[in-house]
Amino acid sequence: MKNGERQNEAPQGELATGERSTRNRVARSILDHGPSTVADLAQRLGLTQAAVRRHLDTLVADDVVEAREQRVYGARTRGRPAKVFALTDCGRDAFDQSYDTLAADALRWIAQSVGGGKQGEAAVAAFARARMETQAQAYREAVEAVAPEGRAEALARALTADGYAATAKSAPGPHSGEQLCQHHCPVAHVAEQFPQLCEAETEVFSRLLGTHVQRLATIAHGDGVCTTFIPRSASATQTDTSVSASTAGRNPA
Repeated sequence: MKNGERQNEAPQGELATGERSTRNRVARSILDHGPSTVADLAQRLGLTQAAVRRHLDTLVADDVVEAREQRVYGARTRGRPAKVFALTDCGRDAFDQSYDTLAADALRWIAQSVGGGKQGEAAVAAFARARMETQAQAYREAVEAVAPEGRAEALARALTADGYAATAKSAPGPHSGEQLCQHHCPVAHVAEQFPQLCEAETEVFSRLLGTHVQRLATIAHGDGVCTTFIPRSASATQTDTSVSASTAGRNPA
């Protein structure tokens, strides 16, 4: 091999490595922030929109990312909704190393060991509540350490520490409140089969925040982000929290 050829080989290898690294940053940004537009990704990553589109084309071809129409909550604005890019199940698997099969088998065994049917569902629900109560101890400390107006944000930070990549922001639309968004769910594949996990989580959120909350979307249901609406109105605290559990894990009709 000629010296000139050797000199050209290293830069090409470095370029390929840099391309993969940037693609990983694009995928990671979607994981952390949920379904994103090209403009969102370009701004967050400091890239041109043309560069982002190039990396997205590769990620789509590799079945890591998929394009979908942006979901709008509340009143729609004029114009066509922007296209957003979300992680596929394959893309989430690349980041998620949880023991999905083992967990699903264990919950299935719990359900069958008490006879299946409604008794089995109740047994799984009891497990889900016990599991969430254990997790909620750390969340409760975080939430109770701040003023009421900062509790959604405090819960989001605590969830992020547990791998849920959560954020809290003002909710769009006519109703006053906040949206708690979980951009990643370590147990999403198991929750697809056992929605009791989502229901128990929603119940815990309601108790921690001292108000009725409503689950608008879940990753387990096929949405890009788990979204929970938290009303700000004082009257909301008088609402029966069982309503939130009835829609947890599935989109409201």
